[in-house]
Amino acid sequence: MTSKEIKDLSQDQLKEQIAQERERLLRLKFAHAISPIENPLRIRASRKEIARLLTELSAKTNQQ
Repeated sequence: MTSKEIKDLSQDQLKEQIAQERERLLRLKFAHAISPIENPLRIRASRKEIARLLTELSAKTNQQ
């Protein structure tokens, strides 16, 4: 997701996206623990996406 797309999401949508991204990260970690995944940088990208979503959520929460 781009930063513009993230900024356009509501708080509920942000929480839903965070939950989905955390689930994806968990699955990636399990897959990598069992056998090395093809592109381990996807784990890093997933963590960064969660951080972006959490940052925008906290900004919207503080704005109110």
